[in-house]
Amino acid sequence: MVVRENFENSLQELQVKMEEMTQLTVESLEKAFNALKTQDVELALRVIEEDNEIDDLEEEINQLAIWLMVKEQPVARDLRKIIGAIKISSEVERIADFGVNIAKATIKIGSGNSLMNITSLEAMKNVCITMLNKALISFFDENMALAKEVGDMDDEVDEYSDVTYKQLTSHLCEKQEETNQLVQLLFVNRYLERTADHITNIAESAAYLIKGRKYDLN
Repeated sequence: MVVRENFENSLQELQVKMEEMTQLTVESLEKAFNALKTQDVELALRVIEEDNEIDDLEEEINQLAIWLMVKEQPVARDLRKIIGAIKISSEVERIADFGVNIAKATIKIGSGNSLMNITSLEAMKNVCITMLNKALISFFDENMALAKEVGDMDDEVDEYSDVTYKQLTSHLCEKQEETNQLVQLLFVNRYLERTADHITNIAESAAYLIKGRKYDLN
């Protein structure tokens, strides 16, 4: 009984680290996007500098997960949960990298009139953050309905992405002097679309934990 209790405590520690990593990633995305909207280069630089903390947490999660597999030799659902933690931490780290990429795009854009108002980028970012929170809850609470909901929301992000692409490319044809900013915003559009894909992968890890087989929610 004591052995199982210790194992459960270790799983709880794993969850806490995953929650912390996810929260830092959400904050990174929010800061990066605020920097983009306000063209705040100093804030963008902070996003880049703070990414190391997220990388360190991913390493801690991986080390704890591997230690649990070696020491406890879990089977069935417990093993799926630990493997899921490793996969999810990798996905969250990639999402944080997109936050860094958005910050770098802000630096490349520099000063000038922002063209954010002709895009759906902010709406995409908001949907992505909602998706990320739901995906993590679906994994921790083993909620299949939430996992499927995340997959549906990915379609919403794709639709925003298509609209934004058309808006930006159309504007590019008319305002070639704004090419630099428009190209960087096209990159941001792609980063957010890929962010939603990685979040959907997290939901698929949740589905695998719950059902014991792979699901394609994308």
